Amino acid sequence: MAVLRAGLIGLGMMGRHHARVLRSLDGVELVAVADPGGDPHGVSNGLGVLASAKELVAAGIDMAVVAVPTIFHEEVALTLAAAGVHTLVEKPLAPDVEAARRIVKAFEDAGLVGAVGHIERYNPSLQSLRARLEQGELGAIYQLATRRQGPFPNRIADVGVVKDLATHDIDSTAWVTGSRFVSVSARTAYKSGREHEDLVAAVGALEDGTITNHLVNWLSPMKERVTIVTGEKGTFVADTLTADLTFYSNGSVPTTWDQIAKFRGVTEGDVVRFAIPKPEPLMTEDAAFRDAILGKRSDVVTMAQGLATVGVAEACIRSAQQGVTVSVDELV
Repeated sequence: MAVLRAGLIGLGMMGRHHARVLRSLDGVELVAVADPGGDPHGVSNGLGVLASAKELVAAGIDMAVVAVPTIFHEEVALTLAAAGVHTLVEKPLAPDVEAARRIVKAFEDAGLVGAVGHIERYNPSLQSLRARLEQGELGAIYQLATRRQGPFPNRIADVGVVKDLATHDIDSTAWVTGSRFVSVSARTAYKSGREHEDLVAAVGALEDGTITNHLVNWLSPMKERVTIVTGEKGTFVADTLTADLTFYSNGSVPTTWDQIAKFRGVTEGDVVRFAIPKPEPLMTEDAAFRDAILGKRSDVVTMAQGLATVGVAEACIRSAQQGVTVSVDELV
């Protein structure tokens, strides 16, 4: 396997984990790190801490991971694209659709691999869920609901809960179902005194007719990460905190209790929690990025998909501001 010279810019919470993973990946050598704010977690491991993307490029890198705050994504990504560096940008791709479009165009024009770090795609529970849905184990899909709740992370200052947290669910919903969002209706709240929203409730419609529902906040003392898919044959529940996938099948045993039997819905059937391999999602993500650069088959989140996710997020914010349902096609 060819050895790719890797650079990392942004040495905060996500950057430190990327540094660890990049150092452990076969065929990859982490040769340069950069962060104008220094190295708060001590991950440079003997490498000099550079101050900018230009200095990172000057170190002679083939690939880069961008883990800087969202407001700097466009500037850093365009610098790397101009230098011919394959790049993975942490989610969201950009703070707005216009910036995301410019990033997508720069990487497409340069013929480079551009990826987005939507790490939930690589959670074992969602990977298994998607495979089972593709195999028809649920039959027709009716509804997908997510809940992503927890305390406020002090490290996030430049975007609200929609673009920081809800983009996880927007991306994974479209990916798991294989269908894009066509419209959203959302409501937001501002409860913590910040300029950005810290709570959102959104209802979406996918192109294939699936109805989605997303509850996301930074206001809950407990942490929850759940995706529930209901369909023709039952319900899948993916818990991405524990990486568990459970299937609740529709019952096949006739109901003899008259009062319940009159209800024409489904009944409770068998419950199965699947035993699935549980590799670290970040390891799977960075390995997929490496493989894409090497021309191997891989499942990266493309920058075009990252752009679509930013568009849905902006549709949620616009919907909340205007009190109307917003067509995603109007924004992307």
